[in-house]
Amino acid sequence: MASEAAAPAVTSGGPQSATSAPVSGAAVDLDGLMASTAETVTNELDRLIPEVAGPRGPVIEAMRYSALSGGKRLRPFLVMESAGLFGVPAAQSLRVGCAVEMVHCYSLIHDDLPAMDDSDTRRGRPAVHKAFDEAIAILAGDALLTQAFEVLGEFATSRDAAVRAALVVELAKASGAAGMVGGQMIDISPARETMGYDAIAELEALKTGELIRFSCVSGAILAGTGEGERMALAGYAADLGLAFQVADDLLDVTGTEEQVGKPVGQDDGLTTFVTLLGLEGARKKAEDLVESACAHLAPFGASADTLRAVARFVVDRSQ
Repeated sequence: MASEAAAPAVTSGGPQSATSAPVSGAAVDLDGLMASTAETVTNELDRLIPEVAGPRGPVIEAMRYSALSGGKRLRPFLVMESAGLFGVPAAQSLRVGCAVEMVHCYSLIHDDLPAMDDSDTRRGRPAVHKAFDEAIAILAGDALLTQAFEVLGEFATSRDAAVRAALVVELAKASGAAGMVGGQMIDISPARETMGYDAIAELEALKTGELIRFSCVSGAILAGTGEGERMALAGYAADLGLAFQVADDLLDVTGTEEQVGKPVGQDDGLTTFVTLLGLEGARKKAEDLVESACAHLAPFGASADTLRAVARFVVDRSQ
């Protein structure tokens, strides 16, 4: 495991006055910070999901194949940055970040299954059901999901049982029928083909946005902050999550499989932000969402400049 110092350092002086203007001009080495955090998260996931010999071995191997396969680790990064605003120890926020990454990896495994998106590749290599088989892929996803709550519930995540319980409840809401699973259900329903903008926005707020919301507010939960700080971060997360999905829809049209790491053009025939708004309209919407997301961070002043840089990153990324 990487040392705690390997996690990105964030100013922890606490939120500034709610009347502070958004700060967006500070230089942030986002690539370096995200790379450092991704390495730290991967090392911790390696520790949390050790190899096992014997008949259980294949499911553990599949879990590791998914969880240790890299990726941007955006959600853990958001956890650790939001926690850093309040001076939460990095060892605690790292565990929460790993928990949400486990849920995210489970969702990718299940999304790629033939019964769902039927995708043969993920992150530029065979999807889990191709590298192993469908039964092992289902079990690996199930195991990652349940281990996430084990990690949150352990004493090492927080000495405060009420904080641990709040984290479990919030991640359960974000992951289940009122969150990510509910959004996926809408996505595969027949009504998906005729949805307008508001319905698509609601779908994506559940399917993608809820895990991002949890990632942003979990730092405030760990710190035991007031409702105002949580609401500011939740507002940021709502705009960030929608901007992320608009960018995804754009990449499905303009990107290549080599860039994105998975098949593109899978949204053909579906209503998306691009089909509703057009390419230029979707780009404009993403830009507007970035500005709105950053405005929510005004109470935190310059301490939140890295989170502002993340908002820009999600719409400028190429994968």
